[in-house]
Amino acid sequence: MDVFEAIQKRYSVRSYLDKPIEEDKLLRVLDAGRNAPSARNRQARKFVVVRDAHKRRLLASASEQASLASAPAVVAVVGTAPKDVMHCGVQTDPVDCAIAVDHMSLAATAEGLGTCWIGHFPQDQCRKILGVPESMVIIELMAIGYPSSSQPARTRKNLNEVVCWESYS
Repeated sequence: MDVFEAIQKRYSVRSYLDKPIEEDKLLRVLDAGRNAPSARNRQARKFVVVRDAHKRRLLASASEQASLASAPAVVAVVGTAPKDVMHCGVQTDPVDCAIAVDHMSLAATAEGLGTCWIGHFPQDQCRKILGVPESMVIIELMAIGYPSSSQPARTRKNLNEVVCWESYS
């Protein structure tokens, strides 16, 4: 599957089959995140992979996101430079981690897996569950596994509604 097909087929999966992810597939997905670009190539992020069912249930309960318990794996994407800011005034961790999550979600789609980005979770509680130091920030949780069913593609705005040429309009 090429990247354009993966972009078209990717959707947020909230229900997963009770089927483990093959190690080689999971490693390829994680490697896609590792290869994502980052500000000044600092690569200031860590991926905490959670396959333990008890920990996934704890994350699901804390965040009120049932899909975290049903997915065979959850990847917590942790920014390790929360005070780092680009020259434009934007923090690097959210941007760098989002790029990594996007790379992983597209790679997962290419592998026949589904994912869901989760941004609704209690930072302190999930940090404690995962042993993430207080100096770090969990930017996203991503459920990953085999979708229990397919979903039709969601509609998107037309290109002319989101693209401006030469200046904002």
